[in-house]
Amino acid sequence: MAQRRGGDTGVWQIWLAAAALALGCGMVIGRLLPAGPQRWVANLTASVTRPRAPEHPIRDPLAIGPEAIVPDAIVPAAALPRAAAADPAPMLVPSPAVAEAAPPRRPLPAPRLAAVVPVPPPRLAAIMPAPAARPYVAPPSSAPDRDSAWRRNAVPAGPDDGRPMIAIVIDDMGLDRRRSDAAAALPAPLTLSFMTYAEDLPGQVAAARARGHEIMMHVPMEPLAAHVDPGPNALTYGLDQEEIRRRMTWDLARIDGIVGINNHMGSRFTEWSQGMMPVLAMLRERGLFFLDSRTTARSVGIDIASEIGLPHAARDVFLDNDLTDPAVAGELAQTEAVARRNGAAIAIGHPHDPTLAQLRRWLPLVEAHGFRLVPVSAIVRRNEAASGHEPRSTAQD
Repeated sequence: MAQRRGGDTGVWQIWLAAAALALGCGMVIGRLLPAGPQRWVANLTASVTRPRAPEHPIRDPLAIGPEAIVPDAIVPAAALPRAAAADPAPMLVPSPAVAEAAPPRRPLPAPRLAAVVPVPPPRLAAIMPAPAARPYVAPPSSAPDRDSAWRRNAVPAGPDDGRPMIAIVIDDMGLDRRRSDAAAALPAPLTLSFMTYAEDLPGQVAAARARGHEIMMHVPMEPLAAHVDPGPNALTYGLDQEEIRRRMTWDLARIDGIVGINNHMGSRFTEWSQGMMPVLAMLRERGLFFLDSRTTARSVGIDIASEIGLPHAARDVFLDNDLTDPAVAGELAQTEAVARRNGAAIAIGHPHDPTLAQLRRWLPLVEAHGFRLVPVSAIVRRNEAASGHEPRSTAQD
């Protein structure tokens, strides 16, 4: 028995020695680990639970250029696990034995997402720099030609009897043949402005003139809206003056017997003095006048025409921006109000069904409402007389 107890005692001694050896090894390993076992475990946990940055940046489809980056959604720190919301993983401090050989590293700053700079959307009509060119100098003004083309081609308006005058201009003529013919069938005198690129212009113009209407040329010019096409051979911003004159020469050769032109669209081009100068100078050279459709409040057409002595007029009312019968009827009433206030009014419409229907109703009532229906040339004569360019006694034929 005594011998067996001694054997058991020896076994326990061996186990105790092994445990002491393991404990000693654990303490040595613990000292070699700079932050200690608990910190090491925490670091491991944090690295596992920390959110990973996206491998590829998300590009903003509306941004311009490669630098616009949309960051991932930002999650509040309180909503993250504690290890993930904490600062970056703490630096492992080397033991004193190796501190001199390897100086401690500074902690790296937290990675920052690239700042997103909001990029404004591109303008539909970006302003182009004007081409370098010599500024246009208008030739010296001379006395008005009493036998100019616009006077020869004007439809007689009769004597001025003191009643307010109203001129109705129908633009975009010649493209939609059915509606253009319907416009030409309206009671005269109207002023019909035919598109430069319409087909069979001589035949259409001859039929309209035979019904007693006055004829103008509707010249396409560049609008501010870049996605809107004004049509072939349009006058656009940035053209050199030789090209502007070439295009205008083609436009003016499309129809004989016109009194002048007005702009189709042109909210951008008519704001450009360097482009409008050669256009209006060509009209003066050919004895025509300019009707400013006023598609922009910043049009320079009237100012330049006055400066160079070009006969001119400007639109007062648009009849069919809103293509409903009540809206067109309201604009005709507005035309009457302008004419009553100013002595004359110019309204521009288009060969749309509601416009044509309301004109059929309104035109027979013009005289009864106390107005005189005239071609645009009659109001141009009135403007010339008011400016001193034409004697009042000859203001109306």
